[in-house]
Amino acid sequence: MSISAERIVLEPGSADRHYWRDLWAYREVLWILTWRDVKVRYKQTVIGIAWAVLRPLLTMLILTVVFGRLGRFPSEGHAPYAVMVFAGMLPWFLFSSALSEASGSIVGNATMVGKVYFPRLLIPLAAIGGTLLDFVVSAALLVPLMAWYRYTPGWQVALLPIFVLLGVAASVGPGLWLTALNVKYRDFRYVIPFLLQIGLYVSPVGFTSAVVPGDWRLVYSLNPIVGVIDGFRWCLVGAEPYWPGFAVSSAVIALFLWLGLARFRATERSFADML
Repeated sequence: MSISAERIVLEPGSADRHYWRDLWAYREVLWILTWRDVKVRYKQTVIGIAWAVLRPLLTMLILTVVFGRLGRFPSEGHAPYAVMVFAGMLPWFLFSSALSEASGSIVGNATMVGKVYFPRLLIPLAAIGGTLLDFVVSAALLVPLMAWYRYTPGWQVALLPIFVLLGVAASVGPGLWLTALNVKYRDFRYVIPFLLQIGLYVSPVGFTSAVVPGDWRLVYSLNPIVGVIDGFRWCLVGAEPYWPGFAVSSAVIALFLWLGLARFRATERSFADML
């Protein structure tokens, strides 16, 4: 098979020895799979991509009422509470959507896995890449929202792409681990939405992480998405992150990334048999 005018020669054991070289050689497959996932997701849908607008707006309204009005939680910096909540929802939806799509990606492409050779890692990565379109659409809502509240972000907004990449990295590690588990245990797909639902309320999406007592902030930062959310809010509403906690979250992201990749690679060769 030829990709980008390169020849891939299949020999016994070559898939392991040249895995990362093959991953680069098949990079066009990543784009093809990503675009296919995007088209399939919105094909024959009633509201289509508008769901990427309605879901964050409705969630923002609910969380603003529950935590801001009823719970009377404080906002961060000088930003209105709704803007603060939306700034925290963006990385959470990126994380949760990527995790959900990646976890079922191998099972959803069972036919391809059983018949065609290519690095299987491309499948969950393509699923995660497909969620970036929803993220871009949701992020665009910040412009009219900030205009409505007459709020202008500071210079930190230029650093937002760094935290977007960190949010993607936070989803890749657990996503690869859950992908491997879902191939072996099919009923695990019912557990993932439940875990994400709990995660929405234990992560600082509807409230600021500053409400966590100081003695517990490092422990709370073991939740990797905490550091990502704090980073987003620093960029968008100017709230200074708890930097020791951010370092802990970043370390946990790196650990999960290594563990997820190791688990995926260890079970990758058995995917075709289990599917």
